[in-house]
Amino acid sequence: MPWYILISFNFIECRMQIKLTFLGAARNVTGSRFLVEVNGVRFLVDCGLYQERELKDRDWGPFPVPPFSIDAVLLTHAHLDHCGYLPKLVREGFNNPIYCTAATADIAEIMLLDAANLQQQDTENKKKRHEREKRKAPYPEIPLYTTEDAEACLPYFSPVPYKRTVQIGEGIDFTFYDAGHVLGASMIKVGIKQNVEERILLFSGDVGRSSRPILNDPTTFSEADYVLVESTYGDRSLESPDSMFQKLVDVVNSTVQAGGNIVIPSFALERSQDILYFLNKALNARLIKPISVYLDSPMAVDITRIFGRHIDLFDEDMRRLIRQNKSPFEFPGLKLMTSVEQSKELNNLEEPSIIIAGSGMCVGGRIKYHLISNITRADSTILFVGYQAIGTLGRVIVDGASDVRILGQSYPVKARIVQLNGFSSHADKDQLLSWLSSLERPPRHVFVVHGEEKAANYLANTVKEKMGWEISVPYYRDEVVLD
Repeated sequence: MPWYILISFNFIECRMQIKLTFLGAARNVTGSRFLVEVNGVRFLVDCGLYQERELKDRDWGPFPVPPFSIDAVLLTHAHLDHCGYLPKLVREGFNNPIYCTAATADIAEIMLLDAANLQQQDTENKKKRHEREKRKAPYPEIPLYTTEDAEACLPYFSPVPYKRTVQIGEGIDFTFYDAGHVLGASMIKVGIKQNVEERILLFSGDVGRSSRPILNDPTTFSEADYVLVESTYGDRSLESPDSMFQKLVDVVNSTVQAGGNIVIPSFALERSQDILYFLNKALNARLIKPISVYLDSPMAVDITRIFGRHIDLFDEDMRRLIRQNKSPFEFPGLKLMTSVEQSKELNNLEEPSIIIAGSGMCVGGRIKYHLISNITRADSTILFVGYQAIGTLGRVIVDGASDVRILGQSYPVKARIVQLNGFSSHADKDQLLSWLSSLERPPRHVFVVHGEEKAANYLANTVKEKMGWEISVPYYRDEVVLD
């Protein structure tokens, strides 16, 4: 072999190669799972459930690589579309650290146990309904995982503070930064070194909105070689906080005047706390009359209590309220409902009230029963305050269906349907562009993820036109080699 061929061969062998596989949140919003393989180490960034009805089959099949071969999971935050697959991954052999912030670990425990319990309940309810209807399901009627599976994954959680760098393999480390999205949410900077080469991978997770209450603004970065950026609202601008707050006041007042209830499907994490914050603000300013507010979600109640254990993560305005004993999570008229019996009592309310219940996309939980009691009432309002993924009951309702099927029965939609996207804890297109533009030099490549195809493509095209960066929208199970 000539000497120059040998030198060339050795040079190729020494080049850094990072393999990145998109196992979820690729041209869709949920199921965030990104597999990274480098330097003989294999790790996941996020391990979420799919929530779009037509994509849920992806949760049931075998994981694309043996779970025991994964050296770590880096978790951005505790929403189920980012952490909800963990019990199944552990049951199938994963037994290494799950790194996240302490707040995320606290909240994920509640979320995962609740998700397992709901899956078991839904399975039993479907079995009973199919027996009554004398029909056989086309698939095995079992939960994706059980409460025992959820409990089994909890010992693997390994909390790490923001801005502390942790090594997970030779030449590989990561650092969490505040994402400003939900309590404890992180952006993840991964540093990779091989010989004299270094690369920075930046995973945005879910980018929070600037100037929102309770939490700090999202962290910005000056450099990165490769960026994975979310695009939930990559094709639209969201309402300002002031406009959103006034619309909330108007919805409450007009519905109370009509004599109905305001039913709010809400995520237990962050969205429920945001709603309480703004309702408290409206009551203190006397913009709405005193009214009973029912937080009918044991999970949201527990998470609200966890907020009190992580005051260090609040923004300065929120910390000042806490120091003055003016917590927005405690006010006259607020009732925290935990038992099933308490929840059932809300079906017979005599006065207009506000009912906040999960799940936020109406895919399960107590909100379905409150919809049954109110969606046929012309005097009530169903108020959506978060993103509704394609295929969910919430999306069907906001898209204008005249009839909806809930728990096996069909109901006409007579209630007023209102969607206020301004409450979202996701950055909109302008804030995403601003976040990306903080990078002082163009990255080698940007991958647009965690958004429906239209939104992801819009953001990608906008970045390409305005910044001239290399950017793409990956498909499910795409594999790319980063050098």
